[in-house]
Amino acid sequence: MSSSQIRGRPRRATAHIRVRVAHAVLGALVGVGWLVLPVMTVGARHPVPVASAGAVASAAAPRPAGASTADLVLPLVAGVAAVALAGYGCVRRVRRARTRTTPGTVATRPPLAAPPDIERQARAALRLADDCVRTSREELSFVRERFGEQRTEPFTHAVRAAETELSAAFAIWRRYEEGVPGEAGARRQALVGVTGRCAEAGRRLDAQAEALDRLRGLTTDAEGMRAALGVAEERFRELAARTMTAQRTLAELRERYAPSATGSVTGYVEQAKDRLVFAGARLNEARQAADVGETRRAAWQLRAGEGAVARTGVLVGGVERLADQLREAAGLLPAALTGAEAEVAAARRTTPAPGGPHARPAPADGVRAAVRGETGDAPPPSDGPPARTAHADGVLAAVREELTGGRYDPLDALRRITRAVERLTGVRSGVLDTAALLVARGSVAGAEEFVGAHRGAVGTEARARLAEAVRELGAGNAGRADVVAGEARRLADRDVRAHGTEGDATGLAGAVLGGILLAEDTDGGPPPAFGGPRTRSRLHG
Repeated sequence: MSSSQIRGRPRRATAHIRVRVAHAVLGALVGVGWLVLPVMTVGARHPVPVASAGAVASAAAPRPAGASTADLVLPLVAGVAAVALAGYGCVRRVRRARTRTTPGTVATRPPLAAPPDIERQARAALRLADDCVRTSREELSFVRERFGEQRTEPFTHAVRAAETELSAAFAIWRRYEEGVPGEAGARRQALVGVTGRCAEAGRRLDAQAEALDRLRGLTTDAEGMRAALGVAEERFRELAARTMTAQRTLAELRERYAPSATGSVTGYVEQAKDRLVFAGARLNEARQAADVGETRRAAWQLRAGEGAVARTGVLVGGVERLADQLREAAGLLPAALTGAEAEVAAARRTTPAPGGPHARPAPADGVRAAVRGETGDAPPPSDGPPARTAHADGVLAAVREELTGGRYDPLDALRRITRAVERLTGVRSGVLDTAALLVARGSVAGAEEFVGAHRGAVGTEARARLAEAVRELGAGNAGRADVVAGEARRLADRDVRAHGTEGDATGLAGAVLGGILLAEDTDGGPPPAFGGPRTRSRLHG
């Protein structure tokens, strides 16, 4: 036991332990004394006082031969019992000290790990359920475009129910990652709960897969196949035009803003073009198969084409969304600066400046550090109010210098402003709250687009962080949602890089990376369809 642990032990606990140790030692001494005393007197002529012959006639009678043996055995048994009791007390004391949870005692054990096989099953279930929900939502968009909201309401309801179950599963998994609960049995049950929620999400989708197939009539109705091809081809042509516009838009954004402003959509236009090529080939093959009556092959090719079209929409939509948010952020930035300066001024009136009342609130070195990115989102060196005020002054000065110095990143500037003010005051209001919400929505949307477009390589951790960011945004915690969405994007990017593609795979490899094909065969595998684990691969063969 370390000295710090001894110092942290309560006095009553220390005194109690000393009493227990004293009792154990005393018991051992008594037992040893009882054992030694007969040995010391066994050689004497009269081990006990001798009475007169007249008083008790039998006192002079000889003692039984076994009496000396009993005198030795009984003390020996008593001594062994005393030592055993002392040992039991010590063992019990050590065990209680190790498991004690009161302050100032030995630290509690870390959360016990659940069996690896159960954890692997939970990870796989989360990833599969997330893919099923995304694919079902994707195909449903094509079905809704043809049949309308009313006729597709049962499928919409199934997707929403599956999303609810999946969100709950991700929430349980996130707490599990954080070590809650800590007991081994409870952690095992948490993983069982994750798997069960994922299974229920899949069951909701599986239950409607056959009905959706009947509604579409891809393999039973030639008219249904032609109509579905018409919807997919119309969206294909629309996206081809939007892709060229997005390429021009991205070039303009790169000229106007800093490189970091468009870094989140790097490579999106190139990937969108590749997905369009893949989609065009699949849709052409689907129409040719339909013309010769090969309905099942036509359905296979159609779903692959629809998946590629949907992925193109995600990539192109990401560029369009970023352009809109950068313009909005640039327009909001002057008002956010003014509001932030008012908040800092109010805080300064109640907080003395660092170094005394005549010290400058924003040292030049601090401003230069913020401009160079050395301050950025990092907390100030000291956590006191004067240091937070000086840090906020430095951030605002750095942002103003960026605005006058040429290209800058409007979303990142808003992020730094809102975080600096929130550190200083603890709250945001008015224009700063609007700015924080804009930044958080952009972060969550960017992470969602990246995961959706590269789902074939993205693992469970990134998906769990994304689900958490969506929950935080829905709860109004813009700052937390922004942070967690950033973590999700970094984890997803790590997974894609580890996959060996870095997001620029083309052809079949790109289709597998994007989750358009399931990679179960050498030719790329079947396309996933609306449904859960039991039905998503029903177009195979």
